[in-house]
Amino acid sequence: MNIQLVDLKGQYTKIQQEIDAAVLQVVRSGYYINGAEVDTFAEALRNYTGAKHVIPCSNGTDALQMALMALELKPGDEVIVPAFTYVAPAEAIGLLGLMPVMVDVDPDSFNVTAKNIEKGISAKTKAIIAVHLFGQSCDMASIMALAKRNHLYVIEDNAQSIGAWYTIPPPPLYDDWKDKKQTGTLGHIGCTSFFPTKNLGCYGDGGAMMTNGDDLAQKLTMIANHGQKQKYHHEVLGCNSRLDTLQAAILNVKLKHLDDYTAARQKAAQIYTQGLKGVEGIVTPKEMSFSTHVYHQYTIKVEGGKRDALKHYLAEQGIPTMIYYPSPLQEQPAFKYIARAGEPLTVAKELSQSVLSLPMHTELTAEQQTYIIDKIKKYQVG
Repeated sequence: MNIQLVDLKGQYTKIQQEIDAAVLQVVRSGYYINGAEVDTFAEALRNYTGAKHVIPCSNGTDALQMALMALELKPGDEVIVPAFTYVAPAEAIGLLGLMPVMVDVDPDSFNVTAKNIEKGISAKTKAIIAVHLFGQSCDMASIMALAKRNHLYVIEDNAQSIGAWYTIPPPPLYDDWKDKKQTGTLGHIGCTSFFPTKNLGCYGDGGAMMTNGDDLAQKLTMIANHGQKQKYHHEVLGCNSRLDTLQAAILNVKLKHLDDYTAARQKAAQIYTQGLKGVEGIVTPKEMSFSTHVYHQYTIKVEGGKRDALKHYLAEQGIPTMIYYPSPLQEQPAFKYIARAGEPLTVAKELSQSVLSLPMHTELTAEQQTYIIDKIKKYQVG
């Protein structure tokens, strides 16, 4: 049946003429760095997300590191990060001489909560990185309220959840907010990645930073461009982190299709959830009441210690799966001497032993999903 975990080739085929025309225009122009398409994309993403400022950059990890740099933190300052996530947020913290403080996550949403974060706060805490994992938002109202009480910055890692909407609770908690906001625009700085497999992916590396703060936007723009406002006048230490014109041109095309891509992922998720309902030992993803879910991943929990066996069985049936993530961050050797745990990390450990992500992409067919669901059911009863 040729089932793929992600089908980028199939997605390209449907928009081939648009993509080819956009790429050819850049090649013919000769402006491969800082071409007009980069500014066009930044404005389009501003309009799409509602962020006041968008600063494109080379990749999502750069975005996280530059966000931390813009906050002017000092070596030894602590930054809270969930233990169950990709390495990039904790890596960016450590590279700057800051201390990653790892906290546990919610077992249903897989996301960090204000309750988790509060356990990790110390006198040295200066910031929080809230990761919107697998496609839905953290409960940002409670996180922002906690941050305000403790005078902390909040960076959102929105690499997996672009296009998700967070519903704002009623006043007086946030009476200056609208009814809902997109993830990436709720904290002080939002960071995202355009890695090819992301919901909005380019054909190489790419990323962006978002903020509603004018001063932060100016700092982020300078840092991404060697610390300069004016060429050859370097006011701060910065990076060389630019979004290529070719990638911006591709993203300009794909951003127009993002809502359709999201709808396709949500439809596929509904098929999985309905088909796996009641299957013993399988826990399907829980959608939180305060957030839409854009399903970057469709991640189930496999109970009874059978995850690895199910993964092996599905591979034999021609069904690829992936474990995001097989080891929580606190067990990674890179953080052995530079991080601390803000609380017992039992949920992160349990998730690393039970989660399994099924094929999820915009080209997934109902026929393929029926086959996947039937094989999972057969394994459970066999």
